[in-house]
This record gives sequence, structure tokens and C-alpha cells, in this order.
Amino acid sequence: MELSANTRDILGKKVKTLRRQGITPVHLYGHSVKPVPLQCDTAKLQRILILTGTTGLIDLKLDKTKKPRNVMIREVQREPRSGELLHVDFYQVRMEEKIRVEVPIVTIGEAPALKIKENFLTHELNTLSVECLPNAIPNRVEIDLSSLTEAEQGMHVADISLDEEITVLTHPEQLVVKISAGFAEKTPEEEARTEIAPEATTTAEDSSSE
Repeated sequence: MELSANTRDILGKKVKTLRRQGITPVHLYGHSVKPVPLQCDTAKLQRILILTGTTGLIDLKLDKTKKPRNVMIREVQREPRSGELLHVDFYQVRMEEKIRVEVPIVTIGEAPALKIKENFLTHELNTLSVECLPNAIPNRVEIDLSSLTEAEQGMHVADISLDEEITVLTHPEQLVVKISAGFAEKTPEEEARTEIAPEATTTAEDSSSE
């Protein structure tokens, strides 16, 4: 993905004027890279955020220079209530140097155990910590639920299969998802039998003691 950025002279609280013009203030930094204040078209930046997330590589072109910089999105700031995009940090990477990132985990397939309506799926881990070269970073990690046939079964990090060039940093015994068993609802007949409790009986021994 390619994105254009320009050097930003407006700093501090004055950046509000940029946002009103459809421009988002951003920063570029990285290993051996001096932080640089930049600005990007908000609409184009929003599209990049949707398509690449925080794991995709972006070709960032500064001030119309021919050679783009390889960057990734490191941090996104939004207004809590409106969701308005406030600021984005780009991290310049070295293509020959491994980096650590958090990759989102998504589920695919259908767990046979979920056909029982009382059962439900719990998510224990939403991202996987990995280390690899920038061009080997997966956009997401998929786990197939089709092997979960019974309640109390789960999948752990050790069950996730990735390319050999990717090192998983999360502990292999960490639980990712689990099928939990709920309580079955009683039928009207069962409810009626529960409400009609048997009367207590008194033995001869109990009677004689009164």
C-alpha cells in the first residue's frame, strides 16, 4: 500500500486547524531515524488503516520523493466519543531486520460442539506475539474451530501453525479459545416436578421422642 505525506510545520494545539481541513497530523520515527512531524490526507489515511491495520507494510512517500520509506502503523489516536482520527505514529522498519508485532487472531470454521445450544465459545487471547522480517508479517492468524467437538475442549497457541520464518513469542500453553458448557433450561414438566417436593415422613423413633 502506498501513502503520501508532507512535512508538517504546524505543531501543538494548532493542529486542530489541520483536522478541520481534512488533514491528520502524523509522526514518523524508527531505529536510527530522527522523529519527523508529517501530515496526511485523512480520507486516504483512513483507507490505509482499514486495509493494513497495524501489521501491514506501507510505502510512505515524503514530499513527493521518488523513493518511499517502508513503514508500519505503530499507534492510532482517536477521539473517544466520536471516533475522529486525531493522530497516527508511523514506524520506519528495516527490511532485513526482524521486528516484534502483535497479530490479530480470527476464528474460522464451525465447532460441532456449538450445535448444542447450551455450549458457548470463549475467547481467551485476541492477538499473537510474533517476531519475523517485515515482509513476512501475516495480516492475521486463523484458527479452525472444526476440531472442537465437545464442551471443555480448547485450542492453545501450540495448536497454531505458522511459516517457519515466523517465531511465536506467546507461551505455547496459552489458551486461545475454549468451548464452555452452560446450564440446560428445564422443560415445563421438569419445572413442575421440581416445585412439587415430597412431604417429609416421620419415623416411629422420631415420634416417640416428642
